[in-house]
Amino acid sequence: MADFFFSVKAPLTQLAVKLFKNGRHIIPTDQKSIFITLFFAIFSTVTGVGIVVPLLPVYANDLGATGVYVGLIFGSFSLSRTFLMPLFGRLSDQKGRKPFIVTGLLVYTLISIAFIFSKNVETLILLRFIQGAGSAMIMPVVQAYVGEITPAGSEGYSMGLFNLSMFLSLSLGPLMGGGIKDLWSLDAAFICMGLLSCIGLFLCVVFLPAAGDETVKNSKHQVTPWMHLLTDKGIISISVFRYAYTSCIGVIWCFLPLYADTVFGLSGSLIGVLVMLGVFVSGALNLPMGVVADRVNKRMMVILGGMMSTTGMMLLFRASTFSDLVVAVVVFGIGGGISMPSIMAYGVIKGDEKKAMGSVISIMTVAHSLGMLTGSMAAGLAMDFFSLRWAFPCGMLIMAFGTLFFWIGVDNHTFVNKKQ
Repeated sequence: MADFFFSVKAPLTQLAVKLFKNGRHIIPTDQKSIFITLFFAIFSTVTGVGIVVPLLPVYANDLGATGVYVGLIFGSFSLSRTFLMPLFGRLSDQKGRKPFIVTGLLVYTLISIAFIFSKNVETLILLRFIQGAGSAMIMPVVQAYVGEITPAGSEGYSMGLFNLSMFLSLSLGPLMGGGIKDLWSLDAAFICMGLLSCIGLFLCVVFLPAAGDETVKNSKHQVTPWMHLLTDKGIISISVFRYAYTSCIGVIWCFLPLYADTVFGLSGSLIGVLVMLGVFVSGALNLPMGVVADRVNKRMMVILGGMMSTTGMMLLFRASTFSDLVVAVVVFGIGGGISMPSIMAYGVIKGDEKKAMGSVISIMTVAHSLGMLTGSMAAGLAMDFFSLRWAFPCGMLIMAFGTLFFWIGVDNHTFVNKKQ
């Protein structure tokens, strides 16, 4: 399996370089330093978090946590993140992006140190709640910043390129975490998370423009009312689709390891590769599909991607061998790789149209967070009332609904790019 990844690494790297050079619309020269800073800041930060998150259940178990408390450790992060993202997204439209990004990265760095000294489950829950607040300052605000420096007509390319930082780090982090724990200790994993978060903090403090000079076009405009955003047909449609897709990710991350272990008897390493494969495939496709999205019908790309993701969830339900599982997660990953650059491009277009980039992106990110939370809960109920295998049709139905909702709610005239 390792040989396989090394065999595809060079061609994918060459493709990415070619696409970056030949993109129809390149980020303006005066904004490239901002883009590069945000790219590597998010890459280092999310890699650090990815190192630790898979190890937290083991750490909590060592501290005597029951299943309910393990759920609370993860749920507290989503809870604070969900409620605070709209607030910080809106404030960043008014006050500027850099103060929130820097504060969020500082929170991540300090929390990493605090994890080392946590001695009970209640402290872990509190720390994860605070970490969720830090995440609410970073993710929607960074994406809004990238959206604002993106030229007209290259939204798919720009967001696809930027999303590489998150997908690569989500693939790399868990693999690094297990190795660091085995070679050294769990505390070493926490230290690595802190160091990587500190690198992201340093990059943003030094290389992002000062708060008064950064590119925040919307700060000069009247604040768009929330009701105007929440009743917009386009924003609702892309948010529902993103909710559906991340619900399926929540199902896969929570139940595929258990499914692969109890039904197929796979080893821990094969389970890790299986879970990572969908993220890897989706991430590898984000840049080329972002370029395609700027040239063809974005709506049809989203619908095609949604249909493929729905098919992937159905294939998980029908799988009978390890090879079937591999095909299923790859098909699901391809669906996400095709659809998500267009969804993010639509978000950037809407954010610019409404003069509320941070607010629009935060609405989409709330949908993402709610999807991760409620998708796994719905699948858990399906497992309890039926069987473990039925967790995946639950995700399939949610994905099919999200795709159908987008199909009905968005036509080719819903999104008009005001930058052009």
